[in-house]
Amino acid sequence: MKFTLKKYFLIAVAGLSMSSCSDFDQINTNPNAATKASAPMLATTLILDVSRNSLGSISSMMNGKSIIRMEFPENAQYNYLGRTNFDGLAVLNNVEKMIELSPAGAYKNSYTALGKFVKASKFFWLSMQLGDIPYAEALLGEKGTLNPKYSTQKEVMAGVLNELEEADKLFASGIKFDGDPIYGGDITKWRKLVNTFELQVLLHLYRKTGEADLKVKERFNTIVTTKPIFESNADNFQVTYSDLAGQRYPFYKLGNTTRLYTMMTNVVVDRLKDLEDYRLFYYADPSPVKITKGAAIDSWDSYLGYDPSMVYGDLTTIFGGKDYSNVNSRYLELANAEPVYILSYAMAKFMLAEGALRGWITSSASTHYTDGIKASMKFTAGFTPDNEMFHHKRKMTDAYIDSYAASDKVKLKTTASEAVQLEQIITQRYLSTFMLHAPFDAFFENRRTGFPVFPLNPKSNLNVPADKFPVRWIYPQKELDYNTANVNSAIQSQYAGNDDYNKPMWILQ
Repeated sequence: MKFTLKKYFLIAVAGLSMSSCSDFDQINTNPNAATKASAPMLATTLILDVSRNSLGSISSMMNGKSIIRMEFPENAQYNYLGRTNFDGLAVLNNVEKMIELSPAGAYKNSYTALGKFVKASKFFWLSMQLGDIPYAEALLGEKGTLNPKYSTQKEVMAGVLNELEEADKLFASGIKFDGDPIYGGDITKWRKLVNTFELQVLLHLYRKTGEADLKVKERFNTIVTTKPIFESNADNFQVTYSDLAGQRYPFYKLGNTTRLYTMMTNVVVDRLKDLEDYRLFYYADPSPVKITKGAAIDSWDSYLGYDPSMVYGDLTTIFGGKDYSNVNSRYLELANAEPVYILSYAMAKFMLAEGALRGWITSSASTHYTDGIKASMKFTAGFTPDNEMFHHKRKMTDAYIDSYAASDKVKLKTTASEAVQLEQIITQRYLSTFMLHAPFDAFFENRRTGFPVFPLNPKSNLNVPADKFPVRWIYPQKELDYNTANVNSAIQSQYAGNDDYNKPMWILQ
C-alpha cells in the first residue's frame, strides 16, 4: 500500500504534544493545529513506531553480515552487542489513551486490536534480545509500580500469542479506522499482518513444541488453515518513500555519507554467484577496478564481496584499493528506491515452507519455497527502474524468475535431509531481506537455525570467548541502577547470576 507520510508525521507530533494553560500558550495557540490527542493521532504514533521508527540501521545489516562498514572498526560488524534498553516501550503509554479516546463499538475494536498488536510486537522483540523482561507489571508507573517484577520468557511468549489472537478477533469485528499510514485502516490487511506475525513468533518457539499449554504446532496449523495471512507483496508491512523532506529512502545520497564507507560481503555476493542469482546485479555495483580494466558490468566476475570477519587492518587495505563491490547505486540515487518492510509476503512463504518441512501443516514445502523466491524477485524487479545503472544488463523478467526457481541449484531438494532443506529455505529468506528490510531477522534466524552460516574469526571477534557468536544482549544499566533487585533476580534465575552474552535464554534451550 502507498500513502503520503507527511501528514502522518505531523499528526504523530501533534499526538505527542501536551496542552498548557499558561497565558502565553493561550495567546499563541495556532487555530489550525491540534491541541488535544485523538485516537487517530495516537494510532499514527504507534504505527510509525513499529514500522518506520523500528527500521534497521546500518548496524543491523552489519550484524547480519550483509554489509561491511569501513569508517572505523564497528562493534556490530565484530559481534559486540552491548546493553539494550527499554526506551522503546515508552510509546506503549499511548495504547490505553488511544482506546479511551476511540468511539464505542466497531471503531473501538479496531483501535484496541491495533494496541494489542503493537504491544505484542514490542514485548516480543525485547524478550528476544534478553530473555525475561518486565511484562505483567510493565507500564504501570502511573499506578505506582515503579519497580516492576520480571516475567519469565515463557510467560511473555504466552502473553504475546494471546494478544495476537485477541487482536485478530477484534479486527474481525472492527471497522476501517483513521490514522493508519501503512494500510489505510484496512482491517483485513491488519488481520493478515497479525496472523503472519504470529507464525513468525511460533517458528521461534519451535524448540517448545513439547510445552502443551503453548500449543505451538496447533496454533500454527490453525492460522494457516482458518485465518487470513499475507497473500501477495501488496500485503507487505512496509514504509513507502518519496522525494520529499523527511520521506526519502534512508540510504538516499542527500546528506548521507554512509555509502562512502560500505562494502558488500562475501556472505551475500558469493551465495548469489553460486546460485546464478540476478539479484546480485540489483543489490550491488561492480568493482570499479574491474570495470576500469575492461570487465563487463554484467559479468559475475566483476562483483566482489569480502569476509566481514576479516581483521579491520586487512579490510582497510582492500578498501583503499577499491577492488570491491558496493551496494547498488539505486539505493543512493533514488529517493524512493524501494519500500522497506518489517514483514513481507516472501518471508511469510518461507515461514510456511519451514512449517510444512517440520510437518506442522500439510501443504507443500517446495511450493511455498518457490513462491517465496518469486515474490522476493518480483519485489526487487518491480521497484527497480529499467536502467542499466541499476540492473547491469541482467533484467529479472518473469521468464528468468521462473527458470531460476526451477533450476537444479535452487529448487528445494525434497529428497535431502531436513537440515539441507532448512538451509535452503533460510538462505533464500536471508537473500530476500537484503538492505534495510526485516531488521535483525538475519541475526535471529542464524541464532535460531544456524543458517545461513556466518564467518567467525577469533582474531577479530569482540565476543568473549572469541570462538563463539553472542546469543543475546545484556540488561540495561538503568535497570541495574534503579530496578536492581528485580533485574538481579531475573539474571540469577536464568543465567546463574551472570548477565552474559553467551548464555542461552529459555527460547533457545
